[in-house]
Order: sequence, then structure tokens, then C-alpha cells
Amino acid sequence: MSRIAVYPGSFDPVTNGHLDVIDRAKAIFDRVIVGIATNVNKAGLFAPEERAALLRSVLPADPGIEIDVFSGLLVDYAKRRRANVIVRGLRAVADFEYEFQLALMNRRLLPDVDTIFLMTDERNFYVSSSLVKEVSVHGGDVSGFVPPAVREALDRKHGRIG
Repeated sequence: MSRIAVYPGSFDPVTNGHLDVIDRAKAIFDRVIVGIATNVNKAGLFAPEERAALLRSVLPADPGIEIDVFSGLLVDYAKRRRANVIVRGLRAVADFEYEFQLALMNRRLLPDVDTIFLMTDERNFYVSSSLVKEVSVHGGDVSGFVPPAVREALDRKHGRIG
């Protein structure tokens, strides 16, 4: 039986911390589905298709990694994709309480799928997509937090390059 993991998130934009978690998950699972969650009540900086394109551009070609966009309940998506595990990245202790609640709810809704938490590298503890967007919108240098292609996409979004 193949070990399939779903790593869900908004990835708006993808950060070096996300890439670290994907790399760690790939070392554990046969297949990692990076699921870009859409939320009709929340407008992102990048459209889901743009986020998928950015992820594809920064991840090495690997048949064990798939990028997909989904909406609805994560557990329904995991079940449709026949995933055994949901992967969640943790940066710091502050993330744990919220993630723990989500994991328990998901476990209640779909008992056959476990959630595992992977810590990002300590260099990325404080990096979040929200902080990257905040720094970027004000013209700050985000090159240490995101891959070059993402930094360029942020600059284009903010009208700094054509």
C-alpha cells in the first residue's frame, strides 16, 4: 500500500518554510499532494492557479510530489485522494494549539486518516505567508524567506517590475 500524504495550505505565497516541510514529508511518504486550499470568503494575493504555478516553478520535478487545488473540507479531499495522512507544518509553539484543534476535528470526521506535524527548519520559525506579504507590500526585502521566483512574482504584483 502506498503512503500518500496531503499537505494542505493556502501557500499565498509559498515560503521557504513550506518548501522545507514538503521536502521533509517527501522523505517519509511515497507521494505528497500539496493541496492548495481555496476559501471563497478570503481573497488571496495570488489566485489559486498562480499559487500552483509558483509551486511548480520552485519545486524540483518529482513524480512523488503533486500540486493540486481544492475547496471544501480537507477530510473530504483527503478521502477522495486516498491519503493516509495529513501533514501540517509547525513553526513555533504558538501554532500548536490551533493545529491540534484542527487535527482532532479532522480525526473525528475521518478516523482513518492521521495528522502528523513537521517542524520547519529553525531558520523559518518566524516566517509566514502573511508576514512575507506585509514586508513585500511595503517594499522590504523578502529574498531570505521565499525562492527567487516568488520574490519576483511579489514584485510584479506590487508593480515594482513589469
